[in-house]
Amino acid sequence: MDKAKDTTHRITVCTNCRHVGKPCRPGLDLLKHLQLAISQAGAALADDFSLEGSVCMAGCERPCTVSFQATAKATYLFGDIEDASDIDALVSFAKLYRDRPDGLTREGERPTALGGKTLARIPAAIVSAERQLVVLQ
Repeated sequence: MDKAKDTTHRITVCTNCRHVGKPCRPGLDLLKHLQLAISQAGAALADDFSLEGSVCMAGCERPCTVSFQATAKATYLFGDIEDASDIDALVSFAKLYRDRPDGLTREGERPTALGGKTLARIPAAIVSAERQLVVLQ
């Protein structure tokens, strides 16, 4: 089976700093450590998520930034992520996010280490509406 086709969720880590014009070492380290933590969390979680690095995600004032995305779910962007201290919180959030049909979570439901680190929650309403139009046609 092709793993890319089986994954329904994506975690993206900012790994390229536009201010210095080169790769972001903390972002690259975070991506590597997060990949290891997700794989150690078990096959069920690892199979549900793809992880990737990305160019600047416009969270420059609050690095490192990490996003969680899935079709027909809210998208989250977190900032001020610390590699060592926030890895467990990101894995816990991944489980919570995966298990929510719409991806929505309240601040109090998220791991406490992510408190105050939510930069954006983008609703999936537009994606859902576009899917309905395709189904109706």
